[in-house]
Amino acid sequence: MFDKILNRIDDIVWGIPTIILILATGILLTIRLRGVQFTKLGLGIKSLFKRSEGGKGELSPFQALCTALSATIGTGNIVGVATAIAAGGPGALFWMWFAALLGTATKYTECMLAVKYREHADDGHVLGGPFYTIEKGMKEITGFSWKWLAILFAVFGVLAGLLGIGTMTQINGITSAVNNAFDPENANIAFTLFGNSYSWATVISGAIVTLAVALVVIGGLKRISKVAEKVVPTMAVIYVFLGLSVLIMNATHIPQAFSVIFRNAFGWQAIAGGAAGWVFKQITDSMQKGIARGIFSNEAGLGSAPIAASAAKVDEPVEQGVVSMLGTFIDTIIVCTMTGLAIVIAFYTGPEAIGDQGLKGVALTAAAFNKVLGGDGQSVQFLLMLCLVFFAFTTILGWDYYSEKCLEYLTNGNMVIVMIFRWVYILAVLIGPYFTVNAVFTIADITNGLMAIPNCISLIVLSGVAAKETKSYFDKKKAQLK
Repeated sequence: MFDKILNRIDDIVWGIPTIILILATGILLTIRLRGVQFTKLGLGIKSLFKRSEGGKGELSPFQALCTALSATIGTGNIVGVATAIAAGGPGALFWMWFAALLGTATKYTECMLAVKYREHADDGHVLGGPFYTIEKGMKEITGFSWKWLAILFAVFGVLAGLLGIGTMTQINGITSAVNNAFDPENANIAFTLFGNSYSWATVISGAIVTLAVALVVIGGLKRISKVAEKVVPTMAVIYVFLGLSVLIMNATHIPQAFSVIFRNAFGWQAIAGGAAGWVFKQITDSMQKGIARGIFSNEAGLGSAPIAASAAKVDEPVEQGVVSMLGTFIDTIIVCTMTGLAIVIAFYTGPEAIGDQGLKGVALTAAAFNKVLGGDGQSVQFLLMLCLVFFAFTTILGWDYYSEKCLEYLTNGNMVIVMIFRWVYILAVLIGPYFTVNAVFTIADITNGLMAIPNCISLIVLSGVAAKETKSYFDKKKAQLK
């Protein structure tokens, strides 16, 4: 019953209007910024390791990106992709790509504007994010106060971190991966709750991760960023190596995998058979699950990454924008694609195409990797578990920071309330393993959608500001080269 209620709310939040809003935002920004995600991607890579000199902020551009990626690369890349394909078919992967290509322009804009409209507290720490972009930027353009919309975003941001993408989905993914690796048959049950049994692997791994989160979170942003800049690149390299191994060993199946993805995304087979109603449902299901899980994974348009970007030590907003947009490219076009192709190759191509067989979450991804790589699967299982554990762990840390900044905005910087919130956040991590996978991902989808709506509205209103700021910066750079 509870799952049905959540699914109904999810269908409303992620209905056609929200999908149109997110896609329209990406299309508008792509046009007004003249395809910045394509023309300036190389500049973003060059700027990534540029030394920050004299900029006001708390983090280097690289640390800001890693902090954002720590919250971005998580269970969405391993579990979320699998969940999207299981719910919307292989075509969901196409809609993740489509949303990501447009979302890269969105990510550039929201992060650039966050730096433009950020504030600095008396003690030197940075106050920035979509709430300030909405409050200051939209008032500057329209002449009216939009603080109520900024407050809504901040409230949704706290809820997303505490109940959705930040805690329960991540710890649930971690404990599921550990349990799948060490006790897949659930032979060692610790206790049963509401008819669901939980193994000792789930209980112990959940407790260990909660303790580790507490040790880092209590240390604040600097400690979070230091952990992120070491863990995120290392785990990303390991996962990319694993994904490349899958694709290289199954290179002959890749063309068929793309064919399956495109056919499913547009319902071409059913179109040929005249099943118009079924086609429409299949396409909308693929779009909904693909775009929703795409936003869950790369967070473009969500408004979370700008909170980290606003803390970067840069003087020019555009400089951080081109660095921050790399996050969407790395997350979806590289990492999610490897996961999705592995699943499609394993279960939807060749004469033995059998579908996902009801597998969910990390179990589906693990089964796909094991099937396409062969062998006993234990080494692959362990590496996959390791990647997911560290990806999800850093996401928990990153979203604590995002939620705290939202709460700081709502309470006018009351750090006593923020400290209390840290302990509530840690408690949410502790109880997260004992919710069902479907429920926690649905809650995450709902809170993500609620965050994206006010953020995308502000980006549309401020698209002219973004275009003007971008043109001015690159015109100035050209003049300096003459």
